[in-house]
Amino acid sequence: MNLHYSATRKIDPSQGSRLGDGTENNGNRVEIGPTPLAFEEWRKAGLQLPDLKLMREARHRRLTDAVVARGYGGLLMFDPLNIRYATDTTNMQLWNTHNPFRAVLLCADGYMVIWDYKNAPFLSGFNPLVREARSGADMFYFARGDRIGDGAKAFAAEVADLLETHAPGHRMIGVDKIQPHGLDALRAAGLEYRDGEEVTERTRAIKTEHELRAMRCAVHSCERAMAVMEDFARTEIPRGGVTENDVWAVLHAENIKRGGEWIETRLLTSGPRTNPWFQECGPREIAKDEILAFDTDLIGPYGICADLSRTWWIGDGPAPAHMRESYAEAVEHIRYNTSLLRPGLHMDELTSSLHVLRPKYQELKYSSPLHGVGMCDEWPLIAYPDRFVPGAFDAILEPGLTLCVEALVGEVGGDHMVKLEDQGVLTEDGYETISTYPHDKRFL
Repeated sequence: MNLHYSATRKIDPSQGSRLGDGTENNGNRVEIGPTPLAFEEWRKAGLQLPDLKLMREARHRRLTDAVVARGYGGLLMFDPLNIRYATDTTNMQLWNTHNPFRAVLLCADGYMVIWDYKNAPFLSGFNPLVREARSGADMFYFARGDRIGDGAKAFAAEVADLLETHAPGHRMIGVDKIQPHGLDALRAAGLEYRDGEEVTERTRAIKTEHELRAMRCAVHSCERAMAVMEDFARTEIPRGGVTENDVWAVLHAENIKRGGEWIETRLLTSGPRTNPWFQECGPREIAKDEILAFDTDLIGPYGICADLSRTWWIGDGPAPAHMRESYAEAVEHIRYNTSLLRPGLHMDELTSSLHVLRPKYQELKYSSPLHGVGMCDEWPLIAYPDRFVPGAFDAILEPGLTLCVEALVGEVGGDHMVKLEDQGVLTEDGYETISTYPHDKRFL
């Protein structure tokens, strides 16, 4: 026996042939997933793991029901996160976002076909809900040059043929994100289209039991990574020579160590660079007795987003009084808005009931005080009253809807911004905050 090969096959030898989430206990498998570090941390935290088979089946059922309810023959998806939701498969996710070579068609009868990279048809083989793996959805210039039209025509013909077989008589489909040549080809094939993003965003918004388990695991892993990052910042910054990028790199590394996947932004800044917000982290060296703020925007284990924000004072004593005032306002903003959340509340009513920041903080307030979260930032976006658009989010809060509640507090021309954000879920009778990372006592 090759002992080295045998050892590297295992992910967690303490469990049998299957891991706690139902996946094969084999490090050589195609399917990606959490690492032994993540599993051990979740065990110590007493977290229930998702059953991925049941999670995939529930997602497939919800999405199929949504297609049928709208009278569509199918749903054609190109967005990598929608493909992940429908199939739980990945393939070079970030590259695929700007070079869309994957597509999935979910027919009204539940039959699901994936178009993948031609050299990697095996990547969805672990999921029996994916009935066929094909190639040929790469309708972008780098891949096709001046013959995109030919490829698009062939792809559209396959879609039309599948619909004829699995949804006979239906010529209308939902489409999320598609290249122009692809859309032209679908029309030429006699298909009508509707907004597929409406289908996927509404469907993804309400989480099933096992999705919530996966989210609790992902948030826990994110917070463990944040703890390592905070320890690094508080230990190394006083010694000098530590940049914003150095601190941010710790979060990236710790996310990957636990089986996380990527981070969507670079929102970590320090000192005066925190104001205005939305500058990205860079080579600035952080000094002791400075403010440090960040937004994780982290895609963690199971492809679940952990969207948390914290602001730290990197110093031994308390933060300056004017920063403590901003911090207290941010904490109250989140506390008050969280207290409003309950099932049955209309989103318009939520907007009109929100906590009102003091006038000096109004101009730089965040883009929204609450938003959906799942595989990334998701529907809905709850607006502040002065940014409210009638009819944009005409819906009520439902149990299973996962939301982030956040605050951004600072003054125009000021020397700081405070960014805080928590993540949780609507329950049958209220709202439960899933994230638990403590506030910085130096601001309290």
